[in-house]
Amino acid sequence: MTTDTMPFSFPGLIRKIFVRVGVLPFFLFGALVVFTLLSPKFLTGQNLVNVMRQSVYLVLVSLGQMLVLISGGFDLSVGTAIALTSVVSATVMVWLAGIFPDAIFLVILLGALAGFVAAACVGLLNGIGVAYFDVSPFIMTLGASSLAGGAALLLTGGVPVSGLPFAFADVFGFGRLWGVPVPVIVALLCIVAMWVFMSRTSLGTQVYAVGGNIKAAHLSAINTKRTLMMAYVGCALIASLTGLLLTARVESGEANLGGTITLESIAACVIAGVSLRGGIGRVENVVLGGFFIVLVQNGMNLAQISSYMQMVLLGALLILAVIFDQLRYRMIMGGS
Repeated sequence: MTTDTMPFSFPGLIRKIFVRVGVLPFFLFGALVVFTLLSPKFLTGQNLVNVMRQSVYLVLVSLGQMLVLISGGFDLSVGTAIALTSVVSATVMVWLAGIFPDAIFLVILLGALAGFVAAACVGLLNGIGVAYFDVSPFIMTLGASSLAGGAALLLTGGVPVSGLPFAFADVFGFGRLWGVPVPVIVALLCIVAMWVFMSRTSLGTQVYAVGGNIKAAHLSAINTKRTLMMAYVGCALIASLTGLLLTARVESGEANLGGTITLESIAACVIAGVSLRGGIGRVENVVLGGFFIVLVQNGMNLAQISSYMQMVLLGALLILAVIFDQLRYRMIMGGS
């Protein structure tokens, strides 16, 4: 290759990376450079370990959001599904602990099951509305978000549910297994399970097909309604698991838990290259996208950027990610 052709190869490489994996590598590199310059504490082993631990909850919710986005929709109710899970599971645990004080792990199991059922009802409602009544995912999940959030406040009166079994927080909030925090282990298991599901099962392939072209998927004998239903219920159940881990972390049932996580999960997915048009997205990229969002928040905290300015910057990141998503989609459709 001659020297006069070298300048043309580098932009071509950048374009190829952008089309293949999206804007995330460029955002991640920029964040590492900027925050390393702003704070000497940023790029240290201890800080990166803290970011990994803090990113567990967003990564989990983003995996569920990815499932719905790839199917061609999105879910605005994941935050309130977390809150509803927290309130219901905590209320049931406190009530059962008074009845079965010597069967704490049974109490925890039944409380967690109640939380999963409550969140599954939210996912089921979303799935029925979107799949069977052709309601816009925006309207359907926004309504479900209001319903679940109102139910969580109604159950508690806005007062946190305290008095949870000590073992619940001790194991699932602060426990370690082989020196690894339990929430991190749970997240790793979910990441592996989601990767296997999306890349190695026929149902995962059907999710991609429905998101890519729902009419073609229907003509290919795919049960599109069942697939959409599964996506929304799966998203709600993953949000419910996150709600249980967060409840154990704060040691109380909170009706305002997961307040900003909906926007953050959508941002993590879009930055990770999951297309808002559906049919495109990879599990490993979404994991890195969730890590990136928490890394940016951590960097802004270390740089002493105010919480209000952080909201502005995260909103700007989401807007940029959506713009780049549109550009990438045109490149893919144009065969670039």
